Amino acid sequence: MIPHKPTIVVNRNTPHAVEAFSRVGNVVSLDTREVTRETVRDADILVVRSETRVDASLLEGSAVKFVGTVTIGTDHIDLDYLNERGIAFASAPGSNSNSVAEYIAAAVLVWARRTGDTLRGKTLGIVGVGNVGSKVERVARALGMNVLLNDPPRARAAGDASFRTLDELMEADLISLHVPLTKSGADATYHLFDETRIEKMKQGSVLINTSRGAVVETEALRAALSAKYLSTAILDVWEGEPVIDADLPHRALIGTPHIAGYSLDGKINALKMVYERVCSFLHATDAWTVDLARESSELMPIVVPEDMTDETDLLAFAVRQGYDIEVDDMMLREAAALNANERGTYFMKLRAEYRIRREFFTRTVELTSSQASIQATLEQLGFKTLVREEAR
Repeated sequence: MIPHKPTIVVNRNTPHAVEAFSRVGNVVSLDTREVTRETVRDADILVVRSETRVDASLLEGSAVKFVGTVTIGTDHIDLDYLNERGIAFASAPGSNSNSVAEYIAAAVLVWARRTGDTLRGKTLGIVGVGNVGSKVERVARALGMNVLLNDPPRARAAGDASFRTLDELMEADLISLHVPLTKSGADATYHLFDETRIEKMKQGSVLINTSRGAVVETEALRAALSAKYLSTAILDVWEGEPVIDADLPHRALIGTPHIAGYSLDGKINALKMVYERVCSFLHATDAWTVDLARESSELMPIVVPEDMTDETDLLAFAVRQGYDIEVDDMMLREAAALNANERGTYFMKLRAEYRIRREFFTRTVELTSSQASIQATLEQLGFKTLVREEAR
């Protein structure tokens, strides 16, 4: 029986979590490393992020009756254990899907700028076409890319011939991974991209991973990059997090600390989803929201320089003003000089203290009439637009 005012343990690095859950319980806010068997023993409800492993070693002997994770993934949760104990559970599928899609847009535009190549006409293979992958598809098409889709569970369920086999994706110029981490079953994804699979990829292609680090075998990827078989990689997730491989970030075009989905808007979406499930569990009718629209009104418009005419440059400029992915890349690269323990601590610090990042829908891009050809593309990416007359 949950008390009238339950004790709710939350991760204090989740924006607005204390504010929200204080409405329905007595909140204990902890840093990730402070979430231990001792600190959750008397909790009725536990709300975590992906850094916290929730299993018998954490919960055995505790009063916890509900676990929520403000993430789309659940590989850090022992769901079988929760089911055996009758502990209710909630996650936040789809909550940060826009954020991840915008990360992909920013990343591939950096790739185009640094290589001098164009995205238009390039083929992106998307592995996993759920909440995130479907939005990545929209972004890729907006940028003029061809798209190949692979999602065996959806293909079987829908009988949709538009889905391709994984082998059919191997001729793509870029491949982006958006699958959960699973280790068993017909569609297991652990080391899905191992040496054998990577060797089947098109020579000179690019591997993008924003799903889970262990979907890609580190040694195989490092070897492929070292041999120049793959031209580069874009990596937000890493095997062994938070103690990531020291060499791999240097071999990647972009390396970031598992923050692709870390927009403020995505975090609030996740929090609201879990909060509503907690309220339902408690039979509470309280409604909570945060006025992000008011905060958006304070954001300055993105004014594109009048002398900028190249389509790729225009898009790259607008996207970079909306989200500068190279700042996150630069921060992660500083980890390479650290020893393993320091590297793990630094990686977690980058995530816990991540800057405020807003999604594209909160920004208006101002264009001149001669730049209006990219207006539709910007709007498809999520931006608001305003076309102004050119100065005479």
